[in-house]
Amino acid sequence: MNDSPFPSRFEIEIDRRWLTITLAAWAIVVAWYLWQRWNNIYWLSLGDTDDNMRLMQVRALLGGQGWYDLRQYRLNPPSGFDIHWSRLVDLPIAGLILILKPFLGTAWAERWACGIAPLLPLGVTMVGVALTVRRLVAPAAYLLAGIILFGTGASMTIGMYVPMRIDHHGWQLAMLSLTAAGLADPRRARGGATVGLATAVSLTIGLEMLPYGAMAGAMVTLRWVWDRTEARRLLAYALTLSGGSALGFVGFTSYANMAMRCDALTPVWLSVMVGGGALLFVLAWASPENRIVRLALAAAAGAVVAGAFAYAFPQCLGRPEGVSEELARTWLNNVREAKPIYQHPLRVAFPMAVLPVSGLIGAIIATWRARGTERFAGWVSVTLFVAFAAAMLLWQIRAGPAAALIGVIGATALAWIVLPWLLTRSSVVVRVVGSVAAFLLISGLFAGMTLRFLPTEASNARTKIVNRANARCSTIPAMRPLDRLPATVIFTHVDLGPRLITLTHHDAIAGPYHRNGDAILDVHHAFTGTADGFRAIAKRHGARLLLVCPNMAETTIYRSRAKDGFYGQLTQGKVPTWLVPVPLPKNSPFRLWRIDYD
Repeated sequence: MNDSPFPSRFEIEIDRRWLTITLAAWAIVVAWYLWQRWNNIYWLSLGDTDDNMRLMQVRALLGGQGWYDLRQYRLNPPSGFDIHWSRLVDLPIAGLILILKPFLGTAWAERWACGIAPLLPLGVTMVGVALTVRRLVAPAAYLLAGIILFGTGASMTIGMYVPMRIDHHGWQLAMLSLTAAGLADPRRARGGATVGLATAVSLTIGLEMLPYGAMAGAMVTLRWVWDRTEARRLLAYALTLSGGSALGFVGFTSYANMAMRCDALTPVWLSVMVGGGALLFVLAWASPENRIVRLALAAAAGAVVAGAFAYAFPQCLGRPEGVSEELARTWLNNVREAKPIYQHPLRVAFPMAVLPVSGLIGAIIATWRARGTERFAGWVSVTLFVAFAAAMLLWQIRAGPAAALIGVIGATALAWIVLPWLLTRSSVVVRVVGSVAAFLLISGLFAGMTLRFLPTEASNARTKIVNRANARCSTIPAMRPLDRLPATVIFTHVDLGPRLITLTHHDAIAGPYHRNGDAILDVHHAFTGTADGFRAIAKRHGARLLLVCPNMAETTIYRSRAKDGFYGQLTQGKVPTWLVPVPLPKNSPFRLWRIDYD
């Protein structure tokens, strides 16, 4: 891994200035994205429901809502519902708004904050990846890693950092990159502390990366089992994991998350992190000389944690969301990102799998080549981490961004081996064509070029209508006329609720969040049941208006489940007399009625 395609003097210089160069590259990317995504910033195009809800959470905080009160009162009013997130990711968005507001006003401060905030964790991620490849591949390899990171193969990863993507996934990926850097760190205490703190921060944000955190902890422990001198790494990891989780709980856990819930950093998972950290601390402190004894103690500690968890928190042995069977069947099980990669079309699965597979191959080869060197232990840990991240795709494709991010490390190692060898061949064709082809293959860039040759889902007129409705109904121009009406509770689709409360002064019934399960089922029952059933449900929620977006994707579910249900009748022109049409502009994608309960 010491071969380098760069002149040694140049390599020394870019190694010495690696942080400056990485941050300069990040600044260029920031400027590019802000220019490229200007229309999204201008129109406050928060494309995902979670992004809209994140902004509403920040608005509530700046509006005086309590730090530990994460209840969203504008969905399912007046009681609202609890969001299982924490306020940690709210801080940079809120800080940017407060800084920009005196100069730009509230509306533009929000736009720019939503544009800039996702790019902050991108800088952390670039530093984390650079650190890892510098430690494991070569001092100058971070340049190559940066190119691969921004290639087609990692497009799902980079998509989590683009302007307006203000949800928490970018920060969790940033912590994942630091976790990998900690596993690769030759300095034991620093490496263990990095893994522990990154895991604690990630858990404070949300539990999505819990499997990766558990895997990283297993790697740190197994390194100690194999090599007793790794006790300092394990000791630092144990202290920072338990201490960091405790601080995260005290500083950011909402009132609702003080309960024994399974979907956030509640007392359930705090007990696991503190208890597990304490056991690992004792193991690292004792550190018996015999490797078999260390393995037995580690296994016993794992059994104690698992057994205590099963005994004390049996409710968490199933789905962490804790939703009803009906909600799981009718909604949660049908979320596309929760399905494994093999259940998706080839043109979706293939580009997603290329970089993780390339990264795994590269990591395995690099590990073999590093045997007998000080990098071997780091490569073993990272290779197992890459393998785990790739295997997670067989569970859910929402693991795709993490798998691609970790895959960049192994892909960089593979390219660092293959490209110098090709560049030293005597044949010009091999040097030029071979090097380009190898890089395209290893980096996953070729995957984007092959999409045109892969089978596509039939794009019929109906699909185009649905896509157009999804796009139009979430825009500011479409919703602006609604703000001219007195503020009230509007009964509308689940997926439209968060956008409605973000762009108007009206309240809605539900959003696609599992703690909002009863309201989600109410909306589904209302649209698929009878007209009288809808009226009763709407009255119970205090809704005065009914807003529908004809042909929106969610409405296709209503019609497929109940062709003659309430929504199906509306599409057939069978409108009850107690629905009074409310005029909207001629080009509006919506239909709006006042609900008469008299």
